[in-house]
Amino acid sequence: MIASILAIYWLQPSMPIRHVDFWLPTASLAITILTWLITRPKDTLDLRSNLKTGLVIAVVILLIDLTRYLGPVCCLTPTRPPVIYQIIPAVMMFMLIVIVARRFGTARVVWIYACFALITGLFIVLKFEPLTKLVSMGLRSMNAQSVDLASAVDIKWLGFSYVAFRLMHTLRDRVSGKLPELSLKEYVIYVIFFPAYSAGPIDRVQRFVQDLHQPFQLSTDTALNGGKRILLGIFSKYVLADGLALFALNSINSSQVNSIGWLWVMTYAFAFRIFFDFSGYTDIAIGISHLVGIQLPENFERPYLKQNLTLFWNSWHMTLAQWFRAYLFNPLTRTLRNDPRNIPLPLIIFIGQLSTFILIGLWHGISWNYAIWGAWHGLGLFIHNRWSDLIRSKGTNLENRPRLKLLVELSGTVLTFHYVCLGWVWFALSTPVQSWNTFLKLFGLV
Repeated sequence: MIASILAIYWLQPSMPIRHVDFWLPTASLAITILTWLITRPKDTLDLRSNLKTGLVIAVVILLIDLTRYLGPVCCLTPTRPPVIYQIIPAVMMFMLIVIVARRFGTARVVWIYACFALITGLFIVLKFEPLTKLVSMGLRSMNAQSVDLASAVDIKWLGFSYVAFRLMHTLRDRVSGKLPELSLKEYVIYVIFFPAYSAGPIDRVQRFVQDLHQPFQLSTDTALNGGKRILLGIFSKYVLADGLALFALNSINSSQVNSIGWLWVMTYAFAFRIFFDFSGYTDIAIGISHLVGIQLPENFERPYLKQNLTLFWNSWHMTLAQWFRAYLFNPLTRTLRNDPRNIPLPLIIFIGQLSTFILIGLWHGISWNYAIWGAWHGLGLFIHNRWSDLIRSKGTNLENRPRLKLLVELSGTVLTFHYVCLGWVWFALSTPVQSWNTFLKLFGLV
C-alpha cells in the first residue's frame, strides 16, 4: 500500500499551477477512502485495523509533504509540495474520516448514488475542455497566478479515469450485493495499485483480493516471466509506439499531406502506434504485478487478426469492453427487453451497442470526434450482428469447403482491420471537419 501511495505522487506529471501535482494524488486517496466508507457494511470490519491504515496513509502524505524541506533531495512530487501548515488540515481530515467510519459505514443507497454522481461529475470536468479551463482559472486565481494563461492542459489528473472505473465498479457491486467485505488497506491497494494505476487493465476487486490474500514468494521463474513481460512492454511502448508516432496520423500532418499513399501509411501507422502504446503499458503493468504476486487480467489478444468487429472488441482493451458490457450494455438491454411496449430485439441491440460505444468514446474525451468514433464502432457491431443472424438463418456451412472458408476468414480479417483503421481517423484528429476531409483524401475524392 505504501509503495502504491508513493508511486502515484511520483508518477503525477508536473503542472503549471502551484502544488496541483501534490493535491491531485491526495484527492485520489481522499475519494478512495470516502468510497470505502460508503460501501463498507456496518459493524463488520475491525475498526482498530482500519484506524491504523488511516494513520499510515496520513503519515505517508505528511512525509511526502515534508520532503520540500530536504533541500537538494526534494522532492517526490514533480514540483515542491505545499508548506506544512497547508497540509495539516488535509491530514486531520483523513484521520477524521476514518474515525467516523463506524457511524457512517452503512451502505445507504442515497450515499452510494451521491458518490457515484461526484465521481461522474469530476470525470466530466476533466474530460470536457471548457470546464477544465474554468477549473484551471479558479485554481490559478487561488494561487495568485495569471488567469490569462489558463488552459485545459493545466490539469492532468494521472490515473483518474481508471480509478473512477474501479470506484464505480465497487459502488455498483455494493448496490447489487456482490461486493465482498474489504478492509481499508485492501480497498486502497486495489484502487491505486501502482502498476495498473495510470493505464489499466481494469481488474475486478473480487479477483484482485484473492491474489492479495494468497501467500507469495518470488521465484526465479516468476521473476524471469515478469522481467520478460516488462521488457516486451518497454520495447512496444518506447521503441515501436514512439517510433511510429513520428509519422502516424495527427491533426498537423493530415492537413499537410496530399498523397493518398502516404495518408494511408500514416493511418496504418496510427493504428499500430496506438496498439503498441496501450499493449506496451499493459505488458509493463502485468510484468510488475507478477513480481508482487498479483495476476492482472490480459487486455489485448492479437486484435488486428480477428475476423469480425465483435471478435476485435473481445480482444482489444478487453477489461474496458467487459466493464461497459457488465455495467451498461447488459443492464440497459435487460431493461429494454422487459419494457411493456415490446421493443423489437434488433432495435434493442442497436440502442444498446450504439449508446455503449458512444460512452466508451466519450470516456476518452468529451468531444464530437470521440463520440463519432464510438458511434462508428457501435454501428459496425450492429451491422455485424444482423449479418451474422442472416448467415445463420441461411444455414451456410463452410466446414466442408476449406478453401472457401479460408477465403471468407481472410476477407473478414482484412475488412475488419480496415474498418478499425478508418475509425481511428475520428480518434486521431481533433474536429469532424478535419476527419471528414481526411476520409475524402484517403479515397481520392478531393
